Amino acid sequence: MLTPQNHNRKATAGRRRGLTLMTHTRQQVIARLEAQVQEKKAIVGAGAGTGISAKFIERGGADLVIIYNSGRFRMAGHSSMCGLLPLGDANAIVMEMGEREVLPVVRDVPVLAGVNGTDPTRDLGVFLDQVVAAGFSGVNNFPTVGLFDGRIRHELEASGLGFEREVEMIRLAHEKGLFTAVYVFTPDEAKAMVSAGADAVIAHMGLTVGGSIGMAADGAFSLDDACERTQAIGDAAKQENPDVIVLCHGGPIATPEDAEYVMTRTNAVGFVGASSMERLPVEEALVSTTEAFKSARTA
Repeated sequence: MLTPQNHNRKATAGRRRGLTLMTHTRQQVIARLEAQVQEKKAIVGAGAGTGISAKFIERGGADLVIIYNSGRFRMAGHSSMCGLLPLGDANAIVMEMGEREVLPVVRDVPVLAGVNGTDPTRDLGVFLDQVVAAGFSGVNNFPTVGLFDGRIRHELEASGLGFEREVEMIRLAHEKGLFTAVYVFTPDEAKAMVSAGADAVIAHMGLTVGGSIGMAADGAFSLDDACERTQAIGDAAKQENPDVIVLCHGGPIATPEDAEYVMTRTNAVGFVGASSMERLPVEEALVSTTEAFKSARTA
């Protein structure tokens, strides 16, 4: 478990950098989220690929900020799927983004690190201690092999680089006192993660539709399908722990109206957005602002 000594070390790290960094224990994060549920307010988690995204996501009232390696690619104009390709050290990218960009500008909202649990080149116990020391309040399993299927998924699992390694990373993070919010794609994955101590399960519906680099709408399943899948995942998770928090993400759930549609028809009490919270709003704002300046008249 996370000891008072470790928690004090996090606070000391923040003071040493001259920041007003605030970190949160697992129980503090859970209490914040449960308060939202009690007030019938949607829990909102948001992926941040830059410091300015995190800063203004916090001002908008998000309950969680999550840093993924895919955020760096996404905000560089590339597909979020780049985070699943060998284009960089996922865990190193997250630590750099956290320490240099995001943690220095987020003042109160818990920040989670997207940890690549299948990374065979790291001692994850040591790495998770570094996550704690940096000032993160919790972790998420991204990149995740859950986005792979078919032959590549079969061979990853067969070679010991499968989803079970992500489950073990979450188990270890839970033992260290970190809050854990996990992406799952099936009811069985939900059960395994909750059994390992996951505090929140995020029913992942795939790459978000829309925008310049999102999935085409005809390539995703329907919102009603998303409701059915989210409910099945939520039911499985709650069989393991009735208190687990169920959230939804991705695929056809791309707007606040989409999220509300799913949340009012399932046991999901919140939404986690990455492209939908960061990339799509930026694309739209930049286009409309540029068009407005271009329409200004000259003398």
